[in-house]
Amino acid sequence: MTFSLVARCAETGMFGLAISSSSPAVAARCSYARAGVGAVASQNVTDPTLGPRALDLMQGGMSAPEAISQIQSEGKFIEYRQVLAIDTQGRTAIHSGPNSLGIWTQSEGRDVASGGNLLANDGVPDAIVAGFMNSTGHIGDRLIAAMRAGLAAGGEAGPVHSAGMQIVDHVSWPVADLRCDWTEECPIGAIATAWEIYKPQLDAYIQRALDPREAPSYGVPGDD
Repeated sequence: MTFSLVARCAETGMFGLAISSSSPAVAARCSYARAGVGAVASQNVTDPTLGPRALDLMQGGMSAPEAISQIQSEGKFIEYRQVLAIDTQGRTAIHSGPNSLGIWTQSEGRDVASGGNLLANDGVPDAIVAGFMNSTGHIGDRLIAAMRAGLAAGGEAGPVHSAGMQIVDHVSWPVADLRCDWTEECPIGAIATAWEIYKPQLDAYIQRALDPREAPSYGVPGDD
């Protein structure tokens, strides 16, 4: 019921992931990223413990392939799970259990990995990876381009209703965490619109947290 990608910007070291599904609030259950460590998408009959566990393993020194191998050995009902990971070196790994739903497949490229289940066709992850690798600019722009490429390639077998995009940089919290938890329209389009608005303000929100004395105002009520 889901297609996603995890990715790394080789120039900045930022990690990001984007995800969409016919299920509600997919990003709240499936998206995990940690600055200086990596990004993980845990999906398909989701076990929300697997994302943080994979990040802990990578933070402890494992590569993405090693972390996914450990997840495969210790995860409960792992045959139902689909887990994607990327690490600080841009290494990727994917576990897709044989009980993943519908048409399920995966794809990996330089600094990016994609996987999905209940897909319209088995070419969707390849299209997502190509969409990321062939795009330029901020990692957020590239994540959006990749998800749009996956949607154009067929996306999920049915309509998608939720989506999310998370980006981490040099601070301990996500510098962008945009979600559309339910819509009858296109949730990827909703995230893209939110990103257009949020992107110019991203650095200011970081500055407000680190030292609000130097942060600019955006003229909203109560914002001095």
